[in-house]
Amino acid sequence: MNRTWLITGVSSGFGYHLTKQLLEKGDTVIGTIRNENKKENVKEFLENYPDTYDCQYLDVTDVAAIHKTVNNAFKNHEKIDVVVSNAGYGLFGAAEELSDDEINNILATDLTGSIMLIKDFIPYMRKQGKGRIIQISSYGGQVAFPGNSLYHASKFGIEGFCEAVAQEIAPFNIGLTIVKPGGARTEFRYDSAKVATLMPEYEDNPAHDFLNMLNKSKGLAAGNPSEMAARIIESVDQKSAPLRMVFGSQALRDTINRLEERISDYKAQTELAASTDYKEE
Repeated sequence: MNRTWLITGVSSGFGYHLTKQLLEKGDTVIGTIRNENKKENVKEFLENYPDTYDCQYLDVTDVAAIHKTVNNAFKNHEKIDVVVSNAGYGLFGAAEELSDDEINNILATDLTGSIMLIKDFIPYMRKQGKGRIIQISSYGGQVAFPGNSLYHASKFGIEGFCEAVAQEIAPFNIGLTIVKPGGARTEFRYDSAKVATLMPEYEDNPAHDFLNMLNKSKGLAAGNPSEMAARIIESVDQKSAPLRMVFGSQALRDTINRLEERISDYKAQTELAASTDYKEE
């Protein structure tokens, strides 16, 4: 069965790999890029799939543009089977090193932009009686590292939003899945990552450990973005949408370890928690 997808941020990374695989198998993709400068990255889609690739410009920090893009998508294509909220980037540096603009922009992109996109799709999918929403998050939505505080803020935030919304829309036959990749060999890590103006006070501080991760000479990430894209596409055929999918052995291991640490910490607080309850006679 051929589907129609809307995917944000298709000029690179997971968005690119998803679009390439979907177009090759005959699906239609409304793929957004941020601006004209990114058009060269999708030239192959425009040339090879003129009937099934619909290129749209969208900066997800522009809420009015999100409304317009979603409205036009349903107007021009009648139905959208799957939306993938993928646009985003990483911001690295200690919290003290981040400027106000850097903080505001990553939250507007990775958190608010995703929220607005998903919110806009719900009424259309509700009326058409079905749909699937896929939010690209990260295992950094459960596991936090120094030097990544605002990225984690956006991913922890979008996961809380999605977990609640998934319960709201399930009665309308709309599924929602949070995709949590580990390190992958994409532009996200090696080209598009933004780094704050680093302060000498944080040299030899754990907040700057990320510099090794961004350095290709220190070794490449284990994750294969093409395989991850394939697993995302396969998940749409699952009758009950999985709430979370973790990609990468190291990412899954770290996530389980962190969750087990939290559970142990919470269980140790049983008496403390109970001490704040009213004592009923």
